[in-house]
Amino acid sequence: MTSKIQATILLLGEQSDTYLSTLQARFTQIEQLSLQTDPTQYLNTYGHQFDIVATSNQTGIDGKMIDALPNLKLIASFGVGFDSIDIDYAHSKQIIVTNTPHVLNDCVADTAMMLMYALSRQLLTADRFVRSGQWGAGSFPLTSSLAKKNCAILGMGKIGQAIAQRAEAAGMNIIYHNRQPKTELNYTYIETLEQLAADADMLVLALPNTATTQHIVNARILKKMKPSAFIVNIARGAVIDELALITSLIKKEIAGAGLDVFEVEPCTESPLFKLDNVILTPHYASGTHETRQAMADLVAANIQAYIQENRVLTAV
Repeated sequence: MTSKIQATILLLGEQSDTYLSTLQARFTQIEQLSLQTDPTQYLNTYGHQFDIVATSNQTGIDGKMIDALPNLKLIASFGVGFDSIDIDYAHSKQIIVTNTPHVLNDCVADTAMMLMYALSRQLLTADRFVRSGQWGAGSFPLTSSLAKKNCAILGMGKIGQAIAQRAEAAGMNIIYHNRQPKTELNYTYIETLEQLAADADMLVLALPNTATTQHIVNARILKKMKPSAFIVNIARGAVIDELALITSLIKKEIAGAGLDVFEVEPCTESPLFKLDNVILTPHYASGTHETRQAMADLVAANIQAYIQENRVLTAV
């Protein structure tokens, strides 16, 4: 059995058993801030002892927490996103930040394709049609095929490329908009988001949430889309103006939407719940046993590399 690595790590937030057990198996001491009866007093007393923090994008870490850890050198985060981490402040204090990219690409891309098929073939409506006994009164209305349709991807990073590969296998035409063309890819680059939206049969959002991408899909962009087009978001809720999307869906200006992410999470009430032309999932695109274990392993690998080699594998 491999001996544990000597390290005292502060774990922020209530994290999954997979994440916690992976860290506990690899390192000698994991202190969970969420278990402390008075976290503020705990940090005042012991904060100086920690140079490594493990967190997640769901929990994050802000400037106040960073200041409570005066010897902090590494923030290792579980998740590809890092919008809940004060990156600029961490970097200004020479603190390294890592995330877990790439290991979740396949499951997120699978979720995008699942939503695309479910929308185009009206999967949930068809399920209700059978369960309610309506089939006995007549045939289900015709649905739409994905084949030969335009899969328009906004954001052609690794996840966007994984989606493109799956959509291409489904017989779709791949078009995309990105900050810059990916000349190594044999897909059609569209110069503007407006044109991408206009050409889309299925507009798939796979871009990060940044100051410049918040509400990048707004009422103006939605009005460019065809009434027969769908939109799928497996990125971050904030990249869509949700109120504008709801208005567009109610008015049937677009055919429907598949959303795994929302502007406010957890999403426990929304006008979206009453709409038949939407499919909603609980931000679970990366939520498979395999992916979550791979993410936890990468957090641990980043911490181990920092301790043993003074480097990290996936710096932000």
